[in-house]
Amino acid sequence: MHGLMMDYALTIPTIVRRAELYHPRKEVISRLPDGSLHRTSYGAIIARARKLGTALRELGVQPGDRVATFCWNHSRHLEAYYSIPCIGAVLHTLNIRLHPDDLAYIAAHAGDKVVLVDRVLWPLFEKVRDRVAFEHVIVLDDGAEGPPIPGTLDYETLIAAAEPHTFDTVTDERSAAAMCYTSGTTGQPKGVVYSHRSIVLHTFAFAMADIDLARENDIILAVVPMFHANAWGVPFTALMMGASQLLPGAHLDPVSVLDLIQRERATVALGVPTIWNAVLQTLDSNPGAYDLSSMRVMASGGATVPPTMFRAFDRHGVHMIHLWGMTETSPLGSHGRITSTVQGLEEQAVYEHRFKQGRAAAFVEMRIRSEDGIAPWDDSTMGELEVRGPWVVGAYYNAPESADRFTEDGWFKTGDIATIDGDGWLTVRDRLKDVIKSGGEWISSVALENMIMSHDAVSEAMVIGLAHPQWDERPLALVVKRPGRDCCADDVLAHLAPHLPKWWLPSGVEFVTTLPRTSVGKFDKKAARQTYAGYFDSAPIAGPIATSPVANLE
Repeated sequence: MHGLMMDYALTIPTIVRRAELYHPRKEVISRLPDGSLHRTSYGAIIARARKLGTALRELGVQPGDRVATFCWNHSRHLEAYYSIPCIGAVLHTLNIRLHPDDLAYIAAHAGDKVVLVDRVLWPLFEKVRDRVAFEHVIVLDDGAEGPPIPGTLDYETLIAAAEPHTFDTVTDERSAAAMCYTSGTTGQPKGVVYSHRSIVLHTFAFAMADIDLARENDIILAVVPMFHANAWGVPFTALMMGASQLLPGAHLDPVSVLDLIQRERATVALGVPTIWNAVLQTLDSNPGAYDLSSMRVMASGGATVPPTMFRAFDRHGVHMIHLWGMTETSPLGSHGRITSTVQGLEEQAVYEHRFKQGRAAAFVEMRIRSEDGIAPWDDSTMGELEVRGPWVVGAYYNAPESADRFTEDGWFKTGDIATIDGDGWLTVRDRLKDVIKSGGEWISSVALENMIMSHDAVSEAMVIGLAHPQWDERPLALVVKRPGRDCCADDVLAHLAPHLPKWWLPSGVEFVTTLPRTSVGKFDKKAARQTYAGYFDSAPIAGPIATSPVANLE
């Protein structure tokens, strides 16, 4: 048919050119290793990114080649974010918190040709360097002391001698722009490749008004690492909208985070519940010490947020919302922005919606598959969450053995156990691998954790399912007490009893000082299950549950 719209390619260079024209003076502020702040602008970053592009091409980097980064959140990492995809290469962010064995596997599996490394991270990278056939290792001297590292190239020297690249290489919006690997908590890490088109569309969705996380006048603090799912898309969304960025570097302790918010008047902050829990404890321990009046919204993702955290941040004048997503969804899948219909409800009903993972982002579709097929949206029928959309993975990189993660009709099986209510609000109940199957019935470890953490003496809680001689599995609660507070196992069970079926109550409660975590800050339940394997092996046939879990539903 004649008279259609232009066939305009959706590529990252279009975002970069827009920022270059309209937002060159907007600030990017980075925390350096010594704690000082470095200030620059989008104009300066893009100018340096163009020079980096030429330098990489002169090193032999061709379209489709993978260029890895091993860096904290700072402005030079942004230069790589904008440069590498704009010369047709593939940005591959390596997770600095992974074990050297996993890192070596990931870099080799991806076929990384060049890697950019923060000097301060060299002791970690050195354990990987000789196990991967990198053609070039480029070191970003970030103030760490020491002589030049043999066999490496200096970042500043490289770009100083380079002419600006035109960023005119990419013409196919479906070509690869970036890649990231899952953390590999079950099996080997798996690669997810993002196209230019998927990143641009994800950027538009993230910037949409109903999510409202990136206005031109925002100052966005991305506590989420740039090596985790493209920092949730913040580097591209902030660039497109012209929002300023705050990059905390390696300083992710709560005092440094709060200082950055207060000092630079941050309006939006994004991070995982682990970070926000530490920030909350610091606020509670130092009432009135920090001015957070600039904050418009705090977004939390990567794991469910206990309801008590929402209410606690409200007391400090900070509005928190849920985001749901994963590496495989770029990562935005849903958001908990309260809609106009919800705003008119009673206060408790509004809170209950805030506790959910929200409604699907534009262009993302969701459904629940139970044992009986596609489940109704009734907020009670649990099953595995399946999603599809233009920035949802269609296949893992070079991993044909993972084909079972995708349905025949083109949906991705997330591994999350969830429900959806009649208005489309998603509630993630558990991970498929973490849900506890006791006496033929499901117990949500997440629901138990949230309820335990509502006890005023509890800081954190993890619940795991362990083998039981009678009931297949029973829950064990691992509890971290708040500083200066005390409670015992009976206190925890008494706190739960009025709110849950008797057969949901943990059959064991252990108090610990810390909980194991993955490289991205989530509870590492696999490690906990290994540590406590056999815990219930000698359990008596009786216990807190009667002859049948179902018999205690009343």
